[in-house]
Amino acid sequence: MDLLMDPNVWIAFAILTSLEIVLGIDNVIFITVLVSKLPMDIQDRVRRFGLMFAMVTRVGLLFSLSWIIGLTEPLFDAFGKAVTGRDLVLFFGGLFLLWKASKEIYLQVEVPNHTEESAGTAKVAGKTGAALFWGSIVQIGILDIVFSLDSVITAVGMVDQIQVMIAAVMVAVGVMMVAAKPIGEFVEKHASVKVLALSFLMMVGMLLIAESFGVHVPKAYLYSAMGFSLLVELLNLRSRSKAKAT
Repeated sequence: MDLLMDPNVWIAFAILTSLEIVLGIDNVIFITVLVSKLPMDIQDRVRRFGLMFAMVTRVGLLFSLSWIIGLTEPLFDAFGKAVTGRDLVLFFGGLFLLWKASKEIYLQVEVPNHTEESAGTAKVAGKTGAALFWGSIVQIGILDIVFSLDSVITAVGMVDQIQVMIAAVMVAVGVMMVAAKPIGEFVEKHASVKVLALSFLMMVGMLLIAESFGVHVPKAYLYSAMGFSLLVELLNLRSRSKAKAT
């Protein structure tokens, strides 16, 4: 009860929740891109399950702070640099994100007449709904672990009370669950926005790899660049909409 009456706790909770939502943008975009390739009847389930998995991952990591701290301990030396478990997670997570995003950009831009029926159906055919569902969840799970490291490290650095951390994570994931579907529908409706989202994921992948080599790039720069690009693209969409109406 004393915790609830402390205004400093509420301020820390509000700030941490906002940061968790911002840090979750990467996750929402990745889930949006992945879900767009799936049959309509399982898209909502994969989206909800993926975000729930993200919440469970973050809360689980919060209860494993000693393991998180252990990830920063050197495992071996390579090229004169001490390599930690966190470095390896970020490096391979970044590679996975680069591979996934570049593959989707290629399909979106280079493959003629790329539609859900023409490009996606060939791979979807022959797979059961369960196989598609769990295959997608595995991919989401891999990136959830990578994205959760930033989220948890931020939480630990800001707040001492684990109850506040867990509450902030749960509220942030709740907001993402509400926002994920309309964001997904908007991205899927506009091919240019989807390519922009994939480019954002490629930038995140490069940032993760840079972090694994000890090069810290503030995410604020990345979000600012992508926010500006999105604003320009929204203006382009508005311009094209007006041109069609005349």
